[in-house]
Amino acid sequence: MTLLASVRSSIADYVLALATVYWILVIAWILWSWIQMLGIRPGYNRYLMAVIGFVDDAVRPCLAIFRRFIPSFGGFDFSPIVALVVLRIVSVALANAIRG
Repeated sequence: MTLLASVRSSIADYVLALATVYWILVIAWILWSWIQMLGIRPGYNRYLMAVIGFVDDAVRPCLAIFRRFIPSFGGFDFSPIVALVVLRIVSVALANAIRG
């Protein structure tokens, strides 16, 4: 394996790792929205609120793109599911294109 191929493989692995981290953030956002929907309110915790704020700030712009095109059906929001599928497809395609 040449040095260039090794570097390209490392960059592709990095792209997949970033996509996986974002995928986990979307899943965390989904779980938090379900907790809120059930009416469960945890006590105030500054660190928990900071984490929740970070996840919300990171995920909401991506979901807003899909919410423009996908209407909610009976109170169900399918934009996170579509975002996860598109994120997976794009990240794998990008990683394969980088690898060559």
